[in-house]
Amino acid sequence: MAVDFTATYKVLVIGDVNVGKTCLVHRFCDERFYDTYISTVGIDFKQKIVNLDGVPIKLQIWDTAGEERFRTLTTAYYRGAQGIVLVYDVTNLDSFNHLSYWLRNIEENASPEVVKVLAGNKCEVTAQQRAVDKERGQKLADSFDMPFYEVSCRGNVSVQETFLTLARLIRDLRQRRASLFEERERQNEGVNLAADQKDDAATSACASSC
Repeated sequence: MAVDFTATYKVLVIGDVNVGKTCLVHRFCDERFYDTYISTVGIDFKQKIVNLDGVPIKLQIWDTAGEERFRTLTTAYYRGAQGIVLVYDVTNLDSFNHLSYWLRNIEENASPEVVKVLAGNKCEVTAQQRAVDKERGQKLADSFDMPFYEVSCRGNVSVQETFLTLARLIRDLRQRRASLFEERERQNEGVNLAADQKDDAATSACASSC
């Protein structure tokens, strides 16, 4: 049976190759963890209807390839994206250092209003296996005004929270934009009403003097 939803949000998942983007999408959409590694070719797509504070919302989630040979293709999908999950691997320092590249890509190709969440994947590893501590991730997220989660696809840690936080940010932005539009419409109506009243007064004065 089809489920009704009130809005559709387009979400991108980006980051270096092998950071677990596809695992993150499958864990969220299918509620399953796939232990085998399959590299995304170009771009993949999944969708899920979520209950966002009592309101059904459809998330269209685009899983982008991290390999350099696909990056020209995937940048085309930034257009129209309302939210982005930016992923790195806490065991791979290069994937964290390359976040500056992905953030620059977002700035160059996505809407200025796109909302972002930073996710440090594979947080179930031991301290010895870590290459990036949680404080570094939080500091980067704070500097770009992004929510931050350390997630584990294997352990299903903070996966739902990551996507639901992003969805709420998109919803809140849409509501603010709608409120601003309504306020401008009310102001325009007030200006037009005042102009009409002034014209009517001028017309009456002219009729009286003629």
